[in-house]
Amino acid sequence: MFHTRPVSIRSSTVKTAAPKPGIESTFANEKEVSWATEEATVVVVEPSQPIRKIATIAIIMLKNLRISFFFCTFAAAKVKRYKHMLFQAQIHDLRSLFPWVSRRREQRAMRAIVEQRRRIMTPEEVAEQSERIMNQLERMSIFRNAQTVMLYYPIHNEVDLRPLLTKYRGQKTFLLPVTHRRSMEVRPYDGEDMMRKGRMGVPEPQTETWHGSIDLIIVPGVVFDQHCHRIGRGGGYYDRFLRKQVTAKKIGVCYSFQLKKHSIPHTFLDHKMDRVITPQQTIG
Repeated sequence: MFHTRPVSIRSSTVKTAAPKPGIESTFANEKEVSWATEEATVVVVEPSQPIRKIATIAIIMLKNLRISFFFCTFAAAKVKRYKHMLFQAQIHDLRSLFPWVSRRREQRAMRAIVEQRRRIMTPEEVAEQSERIMNQLERMSIFRNAQTVMLYYPIHNEVDLRPLLTKYRGQKTFLLPVTHRRSMEVRPYDGEDMMRKGRMGVPEPQTETWHGSIDLIIVPGVVFDQHCHRIGRGGGYYDRFLRKQVTAKKIGVCYSFQLKKHSIPHTFLDHKMDRVITPQQTIG
């Protein structure tokens, strides 16, 4: 199976010491060394032709295996990515089948436009138009007869009705909202000293929770229409709260540019107002 060929290392002779008695002078099947007193001839065993072919085939197979493994890993990652993209596209198509999903998208777009317009109002414009709205509200019998009124603390240039808190203090019980993670409750207003910023950054009263009835609820909003539909701030707090207040009257307040002549997108989750007050008119 093996054939040998004598090969000299650097020179034809190698000086070496004589082997000790009893020690074998042949090493496995790899090489044989003939010992002489002064010289040694090195014999190297070379593999035969079939073994070379087998080794070459094994090396090629190993390289192909590595290439196949890399290709499979790369292909699996691509397939996973395309499956995710296909799943997202199917979910998007499925959502489009439900009408309230597209309406929510329209509400977000409309809210962004109107909120930007409201934020650029000057303090003088806010004060002047808020006073006009308060004058209309005070002339309404529903406000004059109400004993418990829920107001709100304005943010981002919303209609400011805070003067009512001091003007009718002692005559009416005013309530302000307190928001939690997914719900909202109301607490009596007891002066600015009892106000602290809540989780939404809006000042909230630090009094006991109100569990009694509410006669009138003044509701802020971003967009209203002629049918008293409302688009709020986007959290859904008021919609969930107003559903539980069956007997209370709900009045929305906004500026003239926030009241749209056409019907705004709304869903069954959006609570409708009884009236809407602007500086120029009252709807409902």
